[in-house]
Amino acid sequence: MMTGNDAFGSIMKSSRLMLQLPNWSMGFACLIGALFLAAPAPVAAAEQETPADIITIQIRKQGFPCDNPQKADRDRKASKPDEAVWVLQCGNATYRVRLIPDMAAHVERIN
Repeated sequence: MMTGNDAFGSIMKSSRLMLQLPNWSMGFACLIGALFLAAPAPVAAAEQETPADIITIQIRKQGFPCDNPQKADRDRKASKPDEAVWVLQCGNATYRVRLIPDMAAHVERIN
C-alpha cells in the first residue's frame, strides 16, 4: 500500500520529468534546425542555366551540332501558347527551335 509520502514522491518525479520534456524537445528542435542550416545549399546563382544552354542540350540530343552557344532569343510572333519558338545562335550555325511539351523539338537551320 502506498503512503502519502510515497504518492507525493511519485507525483514529484513525474512532474520533474514533465518539466524536463520541453527542454529536451527544444534541444531536439534546435539540433534539427542546425542540421538544415548546415546542409549545403544548392548551387543556384553561379551555375544557373540560360535558355541558350537548355535549348543547346535539347538540339544536341537530337543530333544537331552547336559549338559555343551564344544566345537564344524568343520568337514571340512564331510562338503559340504550348509551343515556344526560339532562335538559337551557335558558333557554327543558327537554328529556329520549336519546343513542344513531351515531344522532340522541331529544329530548322536558318543560316
